[in-house]
Amino acid sequence: MKRKFAAAGALGAGLTLIAGAGAGQTPDNQTTNPDAVFDSPEGWSVPRTEWGDPDLRGMWPLDLGQTPMQRPAALGDKAYLTDSEYADAVAEAAAEMGAYEREDANNEISTGHWFEYGRVLRQTSLIMEPADGRIPALTEEGEARKTRMNSSWGQDTFDSIADFNSLDRCITRGMPASMIPFPYNNGVEIFQAPGYVVLNLEMIHETRIIPLDGRDPVPGSMETWLGSSVGHWDGDTLVIETTNFNGDSPMVIVGPSNQPVPTSEALHVVEHLTLTGPDTMHYEAWVEDPVVLTGGFKLDFPWRRNADYGAYEYGCHEGNTVVPNYIISTSPRFANGELGMSAGEWIEANIPQQ
Repeated sequence: MKRKFAAAGALGAGLTLIAGAGAGQTPDNQTTNPDAVFDSPEGWSVPRTEWGDPDLRGMWPLDLGQTPMQRPAALGDKAYLTDSEYADAVAEAAAEMGAYEREDANNEISTGHWFEYGRVLRQTSLIMEPADGRIPALTEEGEARKTRMNSSWGQDTFDSIADFNSLDRCITRGMPASMIPFPYNNGVEIFQAPGYVVLNLEMIHETRIIPLDGRDPVPGSMETWLGSSVGHWDGDTLVIETTNFNGDSPMVIVGPSNQPVPTSEALHVVEHLTLTGPDTMHYEAWVEDPVVLTGGFKLDFPWRRNADYGAYEYGCHEGNTVVPNYIISTSPRFANGELGMSAGEWIEANIPQQ
């Protein structure tokens, strides 16, 4: 199944133009979300599972990559695009949908072959609080941890496995990054059983198992990459509280469009998932980490169910060869012959084999 949507560049270029044209508008001139996904259809009621819980089951791809996590600073407090800006953004995204075919016609393989940015929202960022739609400033400790963050995006020389972050190593994107749209592999499939909700993530092939039986979080001394989640129903809203992080994963995906933001063991995430229609859901997430952030922020955006979305196996770097290849090809230790062993012998001694 081919699932190709908008290629890279549409969002950045579109919002740059919008920032120049409309940053001075006041909230009174701004329109609300045209999708109206937070307003339930008249006469609709929340479907139930066989055991009576709200039925969230199905595939909910986060195909919202045309809208950034953080709002471009030039837009200030402008939360929504105007009608004309939104129309321009939709048209630009539609034009980019032909990137795959254009590359094929030119005998090229580039981002059009795998980027799946998806549809455009009227909101100008996925972060809707604070008012500027951006992650608050780092604390002094956060700034110190930021300087120690390594990744394949931020350096040219790699000397050990510690020079790669958790996504480079195909361990996890962490939280809240795992619930934020990515250029590809955006599938989120929800399963339910009595007392449990399960979120199966296409990216990094992770599964979040969320018990609903009223148990306490795991002891504070236990720390994990994705944290420990417990949930409960507040009316028809699924509430998920996640703690017990190890502080070793970035808060956002590090790359050309995101500066490094660290996490700590104090990271605390509360999510709300609320059905708003037959195939629509309101996703909210409050994120706090007082060790590294001077304040919290809230993610707030719509999900759409899509039964036709086909999830793919996320092979990442099969055979576990990419990390050692980066080290072998860039570390001065190999260039100067200081190891006293061949590259193959070093890999066998230092990189876990699958």
